[in-house]
Amino acid sequence: MPLVDSLKLLQKQMRSRSFSYILEQLIKDAENGQFLSGSLKQFRGVFEDLFINIVRIGETGGILADNLEHLSVELKKRRALHQKIRAAFIYPAIVLFAMTAVIGVMIFFVLPRITPIFASLNIKLPLTTKILIFTSTFLINNWMYIIAGLIVVVVGFGLLLRIKIIRFFWNRIILYLPLAGSISRKAAISDLSRTLSLMLKSGMKIVEALLITSDSIANLVYRKAFRDAAEVVKRGESLNSFLKTRGDLFPATVSQMIEVGENTGTLGENLLYLADFYEDEVDEATKNLSSTLEPVLLLVMGVIVGFIAVSIITPIYKMTQPL
Repeated sequence: MPLVDSLKLLQKQMRSRSFSYILEQLIKDAENGQFLSGSLKQFRGVFEDLFINIVRIGETGGILADNLEHLSVELKKRRALHQKIRAAFIYPAIVLFAMTAVIGVMIFFVLPRITPIFASLNIKLPLTTKILIFTSTFLINNWMYIIAGLIVVVVGFGLLLRIKIIRFFWNRIILYLPLAGSISRKAAISDLSRTLSLMLKSGMKIVEALLITSDSIANLVYRKAFRDAAEVVKRGESLNSFLKTRGDLFPATVSQMIEVGENTGTLGENLLYLADFYEDEVDEATKNLSSTLEPVLLLVMGVIVGFIAVSIITPIYKMTQPL
């Protein structure tokens, strides 16, 4: 099917008005004889550089259909990987929300009704009860300021992350966090390997492929590493020689598999193997993350609820005891 007819068919099936408009522009440009890759550059907010360059190489080499098929498969796998990572945090987030809701109900609704009773008792309140009453009173009297402060902190942190140097150091900190750091490293390596493999299989030169691959990764630490790798390869050195010097980011498995691929001419296939390997590693790590965080969160929730219960029951127990 000709390109214009293919785009028109896609437009008929499209439910999104905004994307239908984009397809309309692509159809007009194609009818006027423009390359599809050139038209896609108008919509960089929708089509990333990876997509545009894969299309460009396919048009130049006459293998556009093959490149689009490779791109479809690899993007689908990348999306599946990201969904696994997000899914791993759903259960801990639900437990955390439930814990916050339970504590909030006890502090804002239960304690205010019990505190006047404690004040009327002619007994010495335990330290835990005093701490609980003070915390409850402080939160009730200042909850608006606390929420406003949290909003300011979150918004301020988000604005700070827009500064490249701060985001770079934040990305580095994430890589060294327990559990989350391991998942971030493996996910980044899987993404980079899959994207670089796709670039090379589509016929792109290694230096250009490294630069485009670096732009496709969100973590600035790995982005800088791949840009440095491109400079090293441009000087005539091998990619694996650079990766061996960055063992903090790339395990020995990565550099060795790439070395074998460079020596045997199977770099694209070896990168794809690494991508699948680390995707499985991420899948396993996310399962371990959920199973590790679950008991920890439940334990924390139990300790907090137990502290509140003891703080309430102890004065009542003292009141019922004979003098």
